[in-house]
Amino acid sequence: MQKHFFISSLAFVGCLTLFTACNSTQSMFKEGISKFDKGEYELAIKDLRTVANANYEPSRTNYLLAESYRLSNRFELAAPYYKKALEAGNPDPEIPFHYAYMLKASGEYAEAAKQLEKYLASNPTNKVNVEKANRELYTLRSIDVLRDKKTFYRVQNLEKLNTAGGEYGPFVKDGNLIFASTRKNTAYKTNGMPMLGIYKVKLADEYAETSGEPEPFSPASFLEGVNEADVTFTKDGKTVVFSRANTGGKKGTADCDLYLSRLVSGKWSEPRMIPVSDSASWDANPAFSRDGRTLYFCSNRPGGVGGIDIYRANMDASGRFSKPVNMGKDINTPGDEMFPYVGPDSKLYFSSDGHPGLGKLDVFVATRSQGVITVENLGPPINTRFDDFGMVYVDDEMRFGFFASNRTGGKGDDDIYLFEDESVGLDSTQLAELEKLPIDDPRRRTVGKPEPPKIVNYFLAGTVSSNDTPAATLDSAVVKMYEVSSDSLVGQGISRDGGIFGTFPLEEGKDYTLLIERKGYITKRDAFSMSGKAIPQIFRKKLTMDTTFYVAFKLDRLALNKTFVLENIYYDLDKFNIRTDAAVELDKLVQILKDNPTVKIELSSHTDDRATDAYNNKLSQNRAQSAVDYIVSKGIEKDRLVAKGYGETRLIIKKAQTEEEHQKNRRTEFTILSY
Repeated sequence: MQKHFFISSLAFVGCLTLFTACNSTQSMFKEGISKFDKGEYELAIKDLRTVANANYEPSRTNYLLAESYRLSNRFELAAPYYKKALEAGNPDPEIPFHYAYMLKASGEYAEAAKQLEKYLASNPTNKVNVEKANRELYTLRSIDVLRDKKTFYRVQNLEKLNTAGGEYGPFVKDGNLIFASTRKNTAYKTNGMPMLGIYKVKLADEYAETSGEPEPFSPASFLEGVNEADVTFTKDGKTVVFSRANTGGKKGTADCDLYLSRLVSGKWSEPRMIPVSDSASWDANPAFSRDGRTLYFCSNRPGGVGGIDIYRANMDASGRFSKPVNMGKDINTPGDEMFPYVGPDSKLYFSSDGHPGLGKLDVFVATRSQGVITVENLGPPINTRFDDFGMVYVDDEMRFGFFASNRTGGKGDDDIYLFEDESVGLDSTQLAELEKLPIDDPRRRTVGKPEPPKIVNYFLAGTVSSNDTPAATLDSAVVKMYEVSSDSLVGQGISRDGGIFGTFPLEEGKDYTLLIERKGYITKRDAFSMSGKAIPQIFRKKLTMDTTFYVAFKLDRLALNKTFVLENIYYDLDKFNIRTDAAVELDKLVQILKDNPTVKIELSSHTDDRATDAYNNKLSQNRAQSAVDYIVSKGIEKDRLVAKGYGETRLIIKKAQTEEEHQKNRRTEFTILSY
């Protein structure tokens, strides 16, 4: 009897221990998610790694760990967790896209290409990432061209200055190296490192050494508990602009702005935020032009090319700034462009992960000649598979300069490196002697004579088919192509021989709209952009070459009572006013109605089942009517539209449990009534 009781007690204690452990892991999992949502990635990682070791929710836990490392700029650490998330069956279609970039940062170029091919084969809906993936895949397939680029650069770590933390953002002024470093007392919850501050230290004659201990650049621009970095000065040295972030005034990545301070009676004034900063966006990396009249900076504000873009704003004699202007698609890509700097040669140097590069951020130089901008990767050893950024020159001779990198062999996270361009001041004979150095000498690199620009002729072709199951190719469809900026017709053709159309000539950097019409089908518009699709000069093999892009269009059949779901039409809780994001989607419906002027539709709104029938019916009717009123305001005849609210009577998912399932029920649709 006692024996049986003892065994039962052990079983009970075991179950209780297991239950307690499970409960504890679940609680830690929720804590990790909460910290992740707040952007406290280092704290989230500590919780989620414990959860991952317990193999709790492996699909989501490993994904969140990967995202935490990626978003805190630790790409090599992110890669294995993306792999585990995929192996655990995580269905997020964007994982292969992010995983590919992490693999590239790890130097696994072939595997990165495979992941991008897998991503593109899944027919992803994120158009920005599709464009980035196509661009990156082209780079990965031609990576040897970049790795073999020949230069005369030599690099050296500033070992005395760098620490186990981070040092970056170098700027040389009055014999001092001014830089950002993680040396403050307060830890930054995103990556667990100390907050950034701006410091200065004396440079030795040969620039490879520093003299004395670094000290804060200015008490006015040194606040504990915030991140400060990225200094730039006007030509007279009496005005400084820098970045200040994570002040607590705003949430997330919007909490970074540009501040200005002036030198008055030998002291720097209290910094003030300058008006070029967008309070709802991330603004950083300022850089004045050589004359101090133009300020370049980086921002993720709406309306850009994609990711983080480089902008410019003019400053007049009284210190007032003009409205910022985006630098355009020759410089900016769907990726990130950061750390601009105008060199003594008046060329724009910057870092990017959108132009063809060896790693995450590579250093590039943009040159304008006869109105044409060319962007060139500076190649190794400046660029590696790691982050390489923030390049500046010491003086007008352009022989020495500094940049930052988190490459292996450094002292810590980001380190500052000295670089020397050994070709400066050498004549052709001396360059030839340098070329005679042993094959394994890093200086045995030839610049060579500049090659003439190589021309690429671009074309567009494609197919037209029905959106039926199974799909059928459609001949006799009329395809028209318009250039967006001028709204002019630049190409027209008819699909034949299995729905094939083309070819239409394209121009670099331009955006196009294609209009596809066929009797019995809904006329469709689609966009095609040459942004990011131009083949960089370094990859052009011939003086003249042709490249054709292919697109596939599917048309919906015109049929009575055929229903279409409008994506992303959301309303605030218990509200029926048209939000900005909903307006974007409704504008697409407006265009469909303009392109199909004989079509009349019913626009219907549906709710989930979490309120009374009467309330949901009234709310859905108000929402449908609100959408119709918006469409009418855009010039569509009122008698072509019927508003109908169905409340919860037509649930797609009955007994919905998750918020995602409820959202599928809360939808807006349109149904063809006549044509």
